[in-house]
Amino acid sequence: MKVILLKDVPKIGKKGEIKEVSDGYARNYLIPRGLAREYTKGLERAIEHEKEMERKKKEREREESEKILKELKKRTHIIKVKAGEAGKIFGAVTAATLAEEISKLTGLNLDKRWFKLDKPIKEIGKYSVEVVLPGGVRDTIDIRVEREE
Repeated sequence: MKVILLKDVPKIGKKGEIKEVSDGYARNYLIPRGLAREYTKGLERAIEHEKEMERKKKEREREESEKILKELKKRTHIIKVKAGEAGKIFGAVTAATLAEEISKLTGLNLDKRWFKLDKPIKEIGKYSVEVVLPGGVRDTIDIRVEREE
């Protein structure tokens, strides 16, 4: 029996593939568990349409991420924090702090998960922070942490 896989099935195939399997395996295992449906031309067209829509969505997401990154790379972002005389920050600058402060500066809606810090920033100075945006767009941006007057 020909089936279209609705999910990845080990040793059979990946989602969206058309496979020939035994009738019993299809009727007793794959179809009842929602892993596959019996093959029809209409179902095949629907799945192809779904794949195309997913591809377009990823492309739009990537383009949007590239625009955001371009905006972030335009300047060095200055984060003002309370600090002691020796340059030690009271608290720390985390990914959440970066997202919040840079959002205020640029007007962009940024997510804290996009900023990759090995450890929180605890001293005043210049830093390069890796930014990983949806769609696989990644680069580094410059941050300068300064004492709040």
